[in-house]
Amino acid sequence: MDVRSTLVLVAALALGADWSGLAPFHSTPSSGGDVTSIALAMARSGESPASGEGQTPDHPPAGLQPESRILLIRYVDGEFARLVQSLPAGKKGFKVAAGKPVNMQKLSDALRLYGTAASQGDTVQITNLEFRSQEIVLQINGGGKKHFHLRQHIQIGIGNVDATPPPTAGPPEIAGATLTLDYGRAIPDMSPDDLKHDLSAFMDFSKQHSATVNWVDTLPPQFQEAIKDHRAVVGMDQEMVIAALGRPEHKVREKDPEGNETEDWIYGSPPARTTFVTFLGDTVIRVKEFN
Repeated sequence: MDVRSTLVLVAALALGADWSGLAPFHSTPSSGGDVTSIALAMARSGESPASGEGQTPDHPPAGLQPESRILLIRYVDGEFARLVQSLPAGKKGFKVAAGKPVNMQKLSDALRLYGTAASQGDTVQITNLEFRSQEIVLQINGGGKKHFHLRQHIQIGIGNVDATPPPTAGPPEIAGATLTLDYGRAIPDMSPDDLKHDLSAFMDFSKQHSATVNWVDTLPPQFQEAIKDHRAVVGMDQEMVIAALGRPEHKVREKDPEGNETEDWIYGSPPARTTFVTFLGDTVIRVKEFN
């Protein structure tokens, strides 16, 4: 190739000419180049900006959130349901995998070994919720542990003879049970309806009224309105507060300056919204909320 042909080829490459059989030459933008040009070049090449820069996460934080936990306690703890399957007795209770069919062979074995606490079709009440790392443990009708009665363990000394007081008549105990809902991973964030759905293999909530519906109708209007709005107000008793806010996560007892023993029921934990309900005896004397 002569000198003239060489010079023509170099000039064509420098000007980006598209000669047949020759790819155009594009210079690489410098690190301080025009941002728009760089973005266009990245769009043409199918590249995307570095992840996490100036972007909002698409998904909320994983795991059960404190606010959701409060709602579960408020709207599931204390509710009635009709059993779809019989519940075994025994303090260890029965474990079921969330979202999966009940292992009927395992259930049959547990009913045979530990007896039946409540049968299919019975109406039961959820009396406590316990949250573990991967499980939600529900106490049904007070739980599977046998109740301790002090009166049955007292002996009265008369001279050199110890006598056990005669048994006293009382209402028969309702058998309780423990049901563990195993998620196999960290408990996901959920609503009360989600939890009821996860319990549907054992419990049917659809035809049951809330534990407080009929009773609430008998209360003074100001308390009915507060319960409807999920608020605690001065003058309520403990049952009313449970109907409005559910069972508290924490209780603290102390004495006021006058020497009276008070009890604080605490809902939530900082920095989330926290409510302190203070009782003197069985009556609310103070309600404080902190956001």
